[in-house]
Amino acid sequence: MKGIVFLISITFAYSCQNDKKDMTKPIAPVAKKIAKELIKHEDVRVDNYYWLNDRENQEVIEYLNKENEFYSKVTEHTKGFQNDLFFEMKSRIKEDDSSVPYKQNGYWYVTRYETGKEYPIYSRHKDTLEAPEEIMFNGNEMAEGHDYFKIGGISISPDNNLAVFGVDTVSRRQYILQIKNLKTGEIYSDRIEDTTGGAVWANDNKTIYYTKKDSVTLRSDKIYKYKFGELAENDLLIFHEKDDTFGTAVYKTKSKKYIAILSYSTLTSEVQILNADNPDGEFSMFSPRVRGVEYSISHYENSFYVLTNKDEATNFKLMKVSEEATTSENWKDFIPHRKNVLLEDIDIFKNYYVLSERENGLNKLKIVRWDNASSYYLPFGNETYTAYVGTNPDYDTNILRYGYNSMTTPSSVIDFNMDTKEKTIKKEQEVLGGTFNKDNYKSERIWATARDGVKVPMSIVYHKNTNINEETPVLQYAYGSYGSTIDPYFSTIRLSLLDRGFIFAIAHIRGGEYLGRQWYEDGKLLKKKNTFTDFVDCSKFLIENNYTSAEHLYAMGGSAGGLLMGVVINIAPELYNGVIASVPFVDVVTTMLDDSIPLTTGEYDEWGNPNEKVFYEYMKSYSPYDMVKKQKYPNMLVTTGLHDSQVQYFEPAKWVAKLREYKKDTNILVLNINMDAGHGGASGRFESLKEVAKEYAFILDLEGKTPLSQKK
Repeated sequence: MKGIVFLISITFAYSCQNDKKDMTKPIAPVAKKIAKELIKHEDVRVDNYYWLNDRENQEVIEYLNKENEFYSKVTEHTKGFQNDLFFEMKSRIKEDDSSVPYKQNGYWYVTRYETGKEYPIYSRHKDTLEAPEEIMFNGNEMAEGHDYFKIGGISISPDNNLAVFGVDTVSRRQYILQIKNLKTGEIYSDRIEDTTGGAVWANDNKTIYYTKKDSVTLRSDKIYKYKFGELAENDLLIFHEKDDTFGTAVYKTKSKKYIAILSYSTLTSEVQILNADNPDGEFSMFSPRVRGVEYSISHYENSFYVLTNKDEATNFKLMKVSEEATTSENWKDFIPHRKNVLLEDIDIFKNYYVLSERENGLNKLKIVRWDNASSYYLPFGNETYTAYVGTNPDYDTNILRYGYNSMTTPSSVIDFNMDTKEKTIKKEQEVLGGTFNKDNYKSERIWATARDGVKVPMSIVYHKNTNINEETPVLQYAYGSYGSTIDPYFSTIRLSLLDRGFIFAIAHIRGGEYLGRQWYEDGKLLKKKNTFTDFVDCSKFLIENNYTSAEHLYAMGGSAGGLLMGVVINIAPELYNGVIASVPFVDVVTTMLDDSIPLTTGEYDEWGNPNEKVFYEYMKSYSPYDMVKKQKYPNMLVTTGLHDSQVQYFEPAKWVAKLREYKKDTNILVLNINMDAGHGGASGRFESLKEVAKEYAFILDLEGKTPLSQKK
């Protein structure tokens, strides 16, 4: 998750202990060392900063505050520039913006923002958009008095009278569920704590199903049934997922006929179903879990369509089964497995189904009539674009709503008539300020050769006036885990880099699914190191082909991408002038051995279970915290949130403390902790831009692109 003259000149206390100290310069906090032995498989690791794990310890909070103070002092000369960047990025965004309305069950739903306000307003109109607006939730009013605020999934009852919603005011993704009467405006007193924030209604308009989290591990492990009007403490436990490597969720099929309980792990899934007209009935097993087999279901008429990797269908296939006999031995191929095409999703309509596919890294949307009278792909003429199926809750329609953007083209929301093939652009993202012209930017896809000979794609974008040579600054970004694909997308925020001569590069490294499911399989468990070496080899490609040089190359990643940053600076620190590691997952071994830490057990199929020696040793061999060594490191900005539920704050805190102890350079190393937020950062629409402004100011300052008025 080097530099300009001022930043080079900073000398930290830990690197000049024998020199005369300049008391006018900021002194980095030095964490005390309390040795703690961690023993596994007869291997002893000593963690001198383990004590930072205790957030209830006032000394820990004081230390974190000192880190924030140090960050503020080191970056004080960029404060004005950060502010300028914030207003620059904010000025491109339409403040009084609104979503494209979508129709569901007789109402048009809209999410809109008001000028000067941070939070969304959720509203609806009955029958037509000309009907009076009904404000369901005003996030700005609800957020008053909270440092952090987020509304979870809003679910409307079938009769349109009630809404169940979740609220998180801590930023640990532990939502309190409540119910609102949309006719009277009353919010009922019942409060259900420790939920995922979403719920689904049975067709009786009074029964809801919701998912509870374990209050310690935050694993979604229980499904409850609640009948409106009864006490929440009388809620009935419907299902308990006892395998701690699995999570669970509940949802309703688009047909509205079934409520489904999903159990899921990285490699395996299982579904139970119940007719939504019979909320007091018992859920039945759709098909029992089989390790390594993933499946999801869509309902149409009297059949289910099953998206699955069954029968070694690495890139997934679509199978069909009757409602009457749903277990896997009854599944029949509907769309066979294809070696070079990843089948990502299916959307069901009355007369059509729409397939979301990925071939050679590119999104493809295929429209097929159920009667097979026609089938065709939507045309996209680019190599660095993103296309996706949008919000389509209406089953009985011939209109497909989809989204499109590219690295140079702002987002569009498009309604496509699947009968006539006519499209209507419902909304194009506005880039305010009057200076943006998409023709001023160029994007392309380039391919680096990894050390094992595999070709790794990168999507890059830059201003057409940027001279590409060894002095060109490049920000290289990647994630590379969980099969999550970072598509080439448009960003108004990114323009602040491009307009200052930066190239922005997304490295589509193994561990994601950009080139299909096998691309993911080749970047996890005992092949995880491919993720890291792919990133490094992409960096070397950029340098060797004169896109930039080590003096002007910057790297950025967050969460699992922050782990990527941690490994990269251990194995190839000389390639980068600066690195931003956001909420980085860097203490891999210790975290994965502690099953009381939120979300750990569900990660075993991604990283491996270190209780098994082979995974322990492999994990330790790349764990950023364990592999810190006495060497030079790039300039670094590390960010975290005190209430982060995904990557606990103490991982980056300990990592920074250890880096300070070991690093043999005078480069910058700062840690910025948001004491009010969690994994996603600030909750406000524009407050989050301030965090981006900090990150951009850091690398622009290292690159010497801070306005002279801001330098000392």
